[in-house]
Amino acid sequence: MIPRTRLVAILLGLIFTSCEKTITFKPNESEPVLVVEATIENDRAPVVILSQTLNYFNKISPELLAGSFISNAEVTISNGTKTSRLQEKKMPLAAGYTLYYYSTDSSNLSAAVVGELGKTYTLTIKANEKEYTATTTIPVIAKKIDSLWWTDAPNNPNPDKVVLMGRFVDPPGLGNYTRYFTQVQGWHFFPGFNSVMDDQLTDGITYNMQIERGVDRNNSFNLEEYPFFNRGDSIAVKYCNIDKATFHFWRTMEYSYSNIGNPFASPNKVISNIQGGGLGYFGGYAVQYKTIVIPK
Repeated sequence: MIPRTRLVAILLGLIFTSCEKTITFKPNESEPVLVVEATIENDRAPVVILSQTLNYFNKISPELLAGSFISNAEVTISNGTKTSRLQEKKMPLAAGYTLYYYSTDSSNLSAAVVGELGKTYTLTIKANEKEYTATTTIPVIAKKIDSLWWTDAPNNPNPDKVVLMGRFVDPPGLGNYTRYFTQVQGWHFFPGFNSVMDDQLTDGITYNMQIERGVDRNNSFNLEEYPFFNRGDSIAVKYCNIDKATFHFWRTMEYSYSNIGNPFASPNKVISNIQGGGLGYFGGYAVQYKTIVIPK
């Protein structure tokens, strides 16, 4: 005799099998959406990269990515008293591809807008017969990085691996947001895997914390090894005060990155400060630098 629970399972299986049919559907083609990656740092010119979203089912290739950059847009930036139109520039990439971006017009430096601490900036973009705007502030440097040092990497069999530590000073008063990057041997600055932080737990105190090595998300990396540096490394830390909108963009973006492929992750929406239907962000950075050389 078949046990009752097994019998119920068999009957349910027969019912669902008999009702099964093939369902096919074709997703709607959506219009490409403007993606903005725009930054302005203290004492530096703004940099704006414009691209467009790709179809979900597209096969990603270098040609497709290179073709997603948007040129011939009208991009202006204002600090409230001066408005400057940015010039389209080109940067050659590998394999003959080109990156288009917008920055200060070198032929009209008198009208240039340069990042200043404590100032607010408005970005306006006109592209594909649409207009987009975004606003950001370069904060004053309130939260500071005081010093760097290193220790041997704990529980790591490789004696060349080290942990970078930093001491940070957070003034009293909530609302200090930061983002950090690291550079090794004079190469590019890369953001940390979790690069942004608020001061909910550190308000008004001086504290020590590990500084994990920044990661290039365009390449694969070892999740167990990426936080460490190596003996002989010359390291620069770029530590930035940012505004709340920039913090929330990167907080939600990095959460999405870390949960790609995780079926149990909570749904997440990346919070953009681009108005007019675009994606991405415009962020102001109040930058500090600290350097250290790890002896071999």
